Amino acid sequence: MDTRDPELKNELDATLHARRELGAEYEAALIESFLGKVEQSLDTTIDRQVRRRLAEQRTAAARGGPSSALPGTEGFGERFGFGIISLIVAVPLSAIAAHQAQLEGLIVTWLGIVGVNAVHAFRDRLPLRREKDDL
Repeated sequence: MDTRDPELKNELDATLHARRELGAEYEAALIESFLGKVEQSLDTTIDRQVRRRLAEQRTAAARGGPSSALPGTEGFGERFGFGIISLIVAVPLSAIAAHQAQLEGLIVTWLGIVGVNAVHAFRDRLPLRREKDDL
């Protein structure tokens, strides 16, 4: 058994010992109690990790460094891939627009393509919506 938390291992040992002493009629209560302690331990660990991650993100944002530490950001590869895919999609969209609505349709289509790419490229600079609690 890989135990990273010696406190939980001690709790499990105590629960098993109590089960042997008290008998099977208390098994459900003992298991429920132990699972509550496991849940509490998990909540504490997750809370600690979330707080650490938020602190790292705030520090990176305050330093004005690379925004890759912020959620929803990506590197050059993803932006490049998005641009390539949008150009591939632009070819049939342009053909359909030009056929159906001539020059006006083509202009609207390309304004949409440029707009989507612009929003994607500059979304790191857009104001982020903050939750009320901000975790």
